[in-house]
Amino acid sequence: MSAQSQAIASPALSRWLVIIAVSTLLWFAVYSHLSEFADAVVATLQLSRDTHFGEAVHFFLFDTPKVLLLLTGIVFVMGIVQTFFAPERTRALLSGKRVGVGNVLAASLGIVTPFCSCSAVPLFIGFLSAGVPLGVTFSFLISAPMVNEVALVLLFGMFGWKVAVLYLGMGLLVAIVAGFVIGKLRMERFLEDWVQQIQAGQGVVHADAAMSWVERFEAGWDHVKQIVGKVWPYILLGIGLGAAIHGYVPEDFMASFMGKDVWWAVPAAVLLGVPMYTNAAGIIPIVQALIGKGAALGTVLAFMMAVIALSAPEMIILRKALKPTLIATFAGVVATGILLVGYVFNWVL
Repeated sequence: MSAQSQAIASPALSRWLVIIAVSTLLWFAVYSHLSEFADAVVATLQLSRDTHFGEAVHFFLFDTPKVLLLLTGIVFVMGIVQTFFAPERTRALLSGKRVGVGNVLAASLGIVTPFCSCSAVPLFIGFLSAGVPLGVTFSFLISAPMVNEVALVLLFGMFGWKVAVLYLGMGLLVAIVAGFVIGKLRMERFLEDWVQQIQAGQGVVHADAAMSWVERFEAGWDHVKQIVGKVWPYILLGIGLGAAIHGYVPEDFMASFMGKDVWWAVPAAVLLGVPMYTNAAGIIPIVQALIGKGAALGTVLAFMMAVIALSAPEMIILRKALKPTLIATFAGVVATGILLVGYVFNWVL
């Protein structure tokens, strides 16, 4: 870059650095006070969280800005990263020379990211836009909500280390194998056209080692406008559905068949869990209550995994990036893995 170009770019770079610094501080300030914000609005509306409606409103007010903040921040960073690495190069790096290495890494990353299913979607979309292989991104999407430190600590505290370790191993196995299978099916053609265009390098972000930082920041912001602008209505719709059903879990009805030694108990628990939506911390107390009412542990854990890894709100948000065939394949592969987990737990324990 010439001296004249540097002189022109310097004020612009300074302006971008100030904007990013201020935006980052605001991002963390808002993100860390979302619960207080939701509490305040619910109190202002004179609603009680002890009611289904009050809890639904609180859930929507908390989860909507959380997912939008995550999506905006992750997509901006991914947009900048993509100016250093072309999608083809990223895809080659994370595919792994050995079969399944990328799936193992992605599933392991999911353990340390305590996201619910809808919160994991922004990073999933960011991975796709950066050229990460489809099967690898699905390993993360499955692992992040289903196997995280919150679930493991709570399971350890209530059921002991054997149950926690078995859940960790089976959850990772489902995430790795499901992602591997989806990758082997080569279903990239069932990504929405705009995602395929980004992966093919036809989007607004292009890798160029000679780009200035101003250009990289501008590319990141263009990435945000392109992706968030397309996805946000689906986020509102998905979380709205999740809020409407959040907190309502017919424990007595579920316990009535979850404790029975019949083959259909595990599939029924999975089907019942899909329409519901919460995170691991929110579902564990329900798991404990069901166990206390005599439900079989494997059946209850299959229900738990379906709630946090196959939620209907998650599917609605994913619909903007994935075509129905790919969503159905994802749901079918993961549901099969969850069924196996449920039967294994009931057999072993």
